[in-house]
Formats: sequence, C-alpha cells, structure tokens
Amino acid sequence: MKKRLAPPSISLLDKYVGDTFQPLYSTSVRVSGGETAHGRASGVARSDDGNLELELRLPGALGGPGGGTNPEQLFAAGFAACFHGALNLLATKAGIAVGDATVDVAVSFGRDPVDGLYTLTADVRIDLPGVPRAIAEDLIRSTERVCPYAKMARQGIVCVVALVR
Repeated sequence: MKKRLAPPSISLLDKYVGDTFQPLYSTSVRVSGGETAHGRASGVARSDDGNLELELRLPGALGGPGGGTNPEQLFAAGFAACFHGALNLLATKAGIAVGDATVDVAVSFGRDPVDGLYTLTADVRIDLPGVPRAIAEDLIRSTERVCPYAKMARQGIVCVVALVR
C-alpha cells in the first residue's frame, strides 16, 4: 500500500509583512535548441535538480511534428497545479471538503491584435462536486486572489531579461 503524503500546511496562507519580496522556493530550467537549434521546435528542457527532463516539440497545429510537450502545455500544467493547491489550502482553512476538485486550464497561443505578434490566453475551469454553488463561487474568488499564477495573469510579473555573456 502506498503511503499517503501529508498536505501542505495552511500556515502558507499566513500574511507576510515585509518591504521586499521574500523567496520561499526557486528553481531553474534550461532549454537547449536540439536538432533544429530552435528550443520550441526541437529543444530539451532540464531542471537544475534533474527532476524535469523532457523533449519540446512544436505542435502539429503550428506546423511541427508533435511528439513532445510544448511551452503552452507546461504553462497550463503549472497554472492548474498552483490553482488546485491554493484552492485546497483555502478550502482546508474554511473546513470545506473538496477532495474531488479538479482544475482544467486551457492555454491558447495566438496572434496579438495590440502589436501584431503573439500572446497567450488562459481559460481556467474549476469543478467542485458536492460544494454548494454560492460557497464554491466564494472559494474560487478567494483562490483567484491567492494563487500566484492567477495573480501573475492579472497583475503581471517581475521579469528580468539579461544577457549573461
């Protein structure tokens, strides 16, 4: 029988009081270009701790061969996992059972009418079986304020882009 892991502590919801960003976890992923020298089309993504290593492939819908994952799938997975985690923390704190909760995130890559280039959109759908609608809606609104991915999508993110050599 597989041992069940304990969920994260709801103390993660305690308010932080400080003047600067306080990192709690950092990670790094490097993408190389692969056979076409184009990371999105044939790259390999590897995390600094070795727990993530996967082939990136341009999806067939964009003229690629498929056969690997792509940045949109990775972003959707991260968003869904983060939202699901925040939802569970808030539900636990409120004494609401959401064991069967699911979060689906659909990410679309497309043309940006603002600059004529590209942008992403995300559609987040939450299913909370057995939770009364009014309670579920309040919980989702609260989660939207807590989830770092939802906050990033709404407010933006600090992003530093720098040449290293």
